[in-house]
Amino acid sequence: MYYELATMTLPFGTAGQAATNVQAYASGPDAKGELLGCWFTDIGQLNQMIVLRGFDDLAALQAERERTQQSADPFGCGAIFQSLEQHSYQGFGWMKPVRPSAESGITGPVYEIRTYGIRPGGVQATIDLWEGAVPAREKISPCVVAMVALDGPLRFTNIWAYPTLDARSKARADAVAQGIWPPKGGPAHLTTNMVSTIALPTAVSPLK
Repeated sequence: MYYELATMTLPFGTAGQAATNVQAYASGPDAKGELLGCWFTDIGQLNQMIVLRGFDDLAALQAERERTQQSADPFGCGAIFQSLEQHSYQGFGWMKPVRPSAESGITGPVYEIRTYGIRPGGVQATIDLWEGAVPAREKISPCVVAMVALDGPLRFTNIWAYPTLDARSKARADAVAQGIWPPKGGPAHLTTNMVSTIALPTAVSPLK
């Protein structure tokens, strides 16, 4: 499964309209892929809307990227956003495809979006170590997706869902206390370039 993670920086007071426009753009007659998540940042870099879309194959992702790049009104927000970034990803091969909350049962409303830099040669090792460790970790809280970047610096992004911020803190502490997280040996393949963002779903987000 392939994914695009797009980030728009928005002026104050425009998030509601931007979300409505994103939904219309992602479900238009020429659109490819599927809108999966549309969040607004709460902790981290603020005033950002983060949009997750899923694609069955790389060709569909690339076609949609081209459509957006050629659009005079990308995401229906060309007159709203101050900046737009788009990044392409491939999901870890062993993970189930991301599905909306209504199908998967995964809900937040607190979503943590974490990006880690990967050392050269560390991609497959990271994927394999996560495959061994995530099942036990998911007994504490669900991992929405883990995916490696196809463009830009070598890195991967993982998204987790929690009912509250307190639940997030407890889940992470419990996982460490039980010795099941982080994956044993995993940090050796990562750089210190790590970013974490807490974001909440907008009204149009299929991941609630």
